[in-house]
Amino acid sequence: MIFEETPLKGAFVIRLKQLEDERGFFARSYCQKEFEDHGLTARILQANVSYNKKRGTLRGMHYQISPYEETKLVRCTRGAIYDVIIDLRKDSPTYKQWFGIELNSENHTMLFVPESFGHGFQTLADHTEVTYMVSQFYTPGSERGIRWNDPAFGIQWPANVQVISSKDANWDDYQD
Repeated sequence: MIFEETPLKGAFVIRLKQLEDERGFFARSYCQKEFEDHGLTARILQANVSYNKKRGTLRGMHYQISPYEETKLVRCTRGAIYDVIIDLRKDSPTYKQWFGIELNSENHTMLFVPESFGHGFQTLADHTEVTYMVSQFYTPGSERGIRWNDPAFGIQWPANVQVISSKDANWDDYQD
């Protein structure tokens, strides 16, 4: 795996190091030791799949509060997404800054999302599937969210939102 730190400290774009031959390729998509060597939380307790019927579907921005903060390793296995993270660590020099990247089934790229980051994505194709592994169990009472168009962040989404849940559309404005 090839780890590239994003402008948000502790968040990484991870590219597969592909060993190719006439059959196709083989690559490691997770190795606890390699993650730990980069100082990243390597514990995985849950794996989730999100299937999205329509282009323009927006999910997010989600996070969990202490003591159930989670890291995520996100990969688009079918279709394409614009994946966005927001640094919500109040003591961070990149507090309230966001980063976005296209993940798709062709580029085999992953995004490592640290604890205390908001996370969400918008689909760029119909029938998109996203897989993400998380370091914490989902805990409903600890779930929080940021509205996709909250002016505190000014996220620039690549397309008009076509489908969004009522919950995600109606999160309150972010409060410091």
